Amino acid sequence: MSKRTADEDSAGPLKGRSRPDAMDIDDDKTNEMGEFEDEFEDEFESEDEIIEAGIDGRPDAEREAEEGAMELDNPQGTFIVGRTKLEPGQTLSPDPTTYRMLHNLSTPWPCLSFDIIRDGLGDNRSVYPMTMYTVAGTQAENTKALDNSLMVMKLSALSKMQGGDDDDSSDDEDDDEDSDPLLEHKSIPLNSTTNRIRAHQAPATGASQTPTTLTATMTESTNVYIHDITPHLASFDTPGTIITPQQNKPVCTIRAHKSEGYAVDWSTLHPQGKLLTGDNDGLIYVTTRTDGGGFVTDNRPFTGHTSSVEELQWSPSEASVFASASSDGTIRVWDVRSKARKPALSMQVSNVDVNVMSWSRQTTHLLASGDDAGVWGVWDLRQWKSDGKPTPIASFDYHKEQITSVEWHPTDDSIVAVSAGDNTVTIWDLAVELDDEESKDTGGVADVPPQLLFVHYQNLAKEVHWHSQIPGVLAATGEEFSVFRTISV
Repeated sequence: MSKRTADEDSAGPLKGRSRPDAMDIDDDKTNEMGEFEDEFEDEFESEDEIIEAGIDGRPDAEREAEEGAMELDNPQGTFIVGRTKLEPGQTLSPDPTTYRMLHNLSTPWPCLSFDIIRDGLGDNRSVYPMTMYTVAGTQAENTKALDNSLMVMKLSALSKMQGGDDDDSSDDEDDDEDSDPLLEHKSIPLNSTTNRIRAHQAPATGASQTPTTLTATMTESTNVYIHDITPHLASFDTPGTIITPQQNKPVCTIRAHKSEGYAVDWSTLHPQGKLLTGDNDGLIYVTTRTDGGGFVTDNRPFTGHTSSVEELQWSPSEASVFASASSDGTIRVWDVRSKARKPALSMQVSNVDVNVMSWSRQTTHLLASGDDAGVWGVWDLRQWKSDGKPTPIASFDYHKEQITSVEWHPTDDSIVAVSAGDNTVTIWDLAVELDDEESKDTGGVADVPPQLLFVHYQNLAKEVHWHSQIPGVLAATGEEFSVFRTISV
């Protein structure tokens, strides 16, 4: 997945197909209708023949089949977000009736990557206004690279849509519907663009202590920086707290990579912290946090990819297993215990770059991936054999630009969120199945699968994540941050 600078992205046109031409209706001819004239009176000899031929001289079945085909080719000017090109002067506005919550927040510079941080406010939250914590890395203009930073953020006063219908909320919160969201942040200087950032929380060592929140940031500089942002998070709720220069420094800098990269992932099965990082040379390194709080990087890389490593995912069920996706079109499965540092399984899943990947936390034999051609799919790892060609159990080519992010819902193994280069974030329900005779189109619109639940417009969409503690809430980054919950999930 090639990098795109902020100024390059912002200068590019919106992607999408042209809007179908509107139908021409001649009002004059419509109003000129006078007495009915049977233009076929000399052509047909009996009433039976007239009925069989239909109103235009052809059999009804033939005419209806042709009209149906025309509707699919040009579905009456249907506007499809991310495909239909906006005309000059046009802008898109969200339909507020389709959201339970929607907020857009701007940051000093666009962010290629971010992560949502677990907090102590409780699970399964539904009361508005809401609060959440995130961390992101900026992408400043090339001439202002020194302005780049790691941003630790608190987003609060996230109210529901005005007049929104949310059964989980009490009437007492209605006064908060019109409140403006509040964005607070603490900046940590990085001096380099962040390609990918991921957060991890190590459990507290004592009852009176808070978890240690660590971030791993892969940058253009080839270095990977690990920061302890625990004091930055605490400062939001402790007025007067001063973050010292020492607290802004990384607790570890990984210098094993000789090229930049995009792939990074913390293991959820190693509470103290175990990190994977992959680079454009196709090399993967493992860094482990010790009992004393230090970090050790194994200098023996995992090798096998013939091009850049784009994504890494630890198995949610096996502590020693991870998967990697690459621009060589393969997904490979590895075991960190392997002395040979070679993949246990390699599968060619695409003819183009495989950009992103997500391992289901609920059904751990399911893996989702997205590629540079805009195709994303779901794989059943139980079907993968070393001597066979994999077949996805579901595959969608709805997006016509590269897939930039894919993530399973944290508690529902049938729901997936996807972001793409067509400036959209989509939500999918894989539980929707089709019979052989059922149409693969939705509402007569071609190439819109019934599994597609929702399309959210997000300019320059880069990443999307579910909030694991607030059911149905998504955050996405692009030209700006969006936090939203739709009526469909």
